[in-house]
Parts: sequence; C-alpha cells; structure tokens
Amino acid sequence: MSAASVPQPRAARAAVTPGGRRSLALALLLGALGATVVLLSAGQIWAQGTASVAGGTVPVEADGGTVTGVPTALAIVGLAALVAVFAVRRAGRTLVAGLLALSGAGAALAAFLGASDSAALDAEAARISGDTAAAVAGLTHTAWPYVTAGGALLILLAGLFALRFGKSWPAMGGRYERSGTPRTPRRAAAGDPDRPEDLWKALDRGEDPTHDA
Repeated sequence: MSAASVPQPRAARAAVTPGGRRSLALALLLGALGATVVLLSAGQIWAQGTASVAGGTVPVEADGGTVTGVPTALAIVGLAALVAVFAVRRAGRTLVAGLLALSGAGAALAAFLGASDSAALDAEAARISGDTAAAVAGLTHTAWPYVTAGGALLILLAGLFALRFGKSWPAMGGRYERSGTPRTPRRAAAGDPDRPEDLWKALDRGEDPTHDA
C-alpha cells in the first residue's frame, strides 16, 4: 500500500514542474539579454553636434555613460537581483523580484529621458571652446537610447515573470539546508567512554570522548 502512494507526489510535481521551468528559463533569458543590451548600448554614441572654436566648428559627441549613468547602474542591479531571486524564498523572493522589475523600469525611463538630453553635449562644447556659456549646435540623437530602453524593458519583463511565477521556481537554499543534517560519522563514533579501547579510537579520530558524558 505504501508503494502505491509513491507515484502520487511524483505526478503532482510533474504537473507543476514544466510550467515553472518554462517561466524560469524565459525570465533568465529576458533578464540576461536585457542587461547585456543595456550595458552594450550605453557605451555607444547617443548624441552628437558641433561646437564653435576660434571661428570654426569642431564635432562633439557623447556616449550613453556621459549622458546618464543610470541605465548601466540599474542593469547591474538587475543582474544581481536576477541571481538573488533563486537564493531566497517566499517574501524574500517577492521583494527581489520587485527590485528586478523596478531596475528595468528605472533604466528604461532614464534612457528615454536621455534620448532628448543636450546637457552632456553642452558641457563638452564648453570644455572644448573654453566658454562656459557655449552651447552645442546641430544637435542630433542616435537610436542607441531607444535600444537601451528596449533592453531595460526586457529586464522589467523578467521581473514581472518572477513576480508572477517565482513561487513555483526552485530555491538553491533548500538543497543546502537538507545537506546540513547531523553527520553520521559522529553518531557512529559514540562508544562506551569507560572502555579504554573506545577512548583511544575516539582520540585517533580527533574526537572528544567525554563530549556526550
């Protein structure tokens, strides 16, 4: 009778595991891909123009990190949260998943705002010309801020998946907790402390034979 009851929990796990694994794989893919896109595109040229110097003009340009460092910082936070979401459980997993989603949302917002920002180029024009009141001319923006925002939205989706399906994902902590049971050699080593041979055997194993006395 006990053998007949064994397939039941296995069948229940088989019914839950495929969906959990698919959502887990999708969240990992979205989070890792989104963070990679943000980190790479933030290093590209976001804005360019010209600055007047000694009666002429020189080109000036600014990459994403010069315009705003927020997307890069939040992408790193998102990667850390993506890893941490598997190390925690219950309420902790929900909090970390929320942090993952917020990181993506914040990075996307910063990238959108940076797509029309001219402060970085104005500062570069002032530095080149030596005139603190100098402003960049012929300002244009590339598509890289929007690529950055798209990668950030992937991080946001990964966080939403973690919030929705994270309860069915495995936690790495469970395995280590089960492995922390009392070690059998210590239990097997228990002998009669009044017998000299048991005392010497315990000492050879590096144990204190009087510990349980």
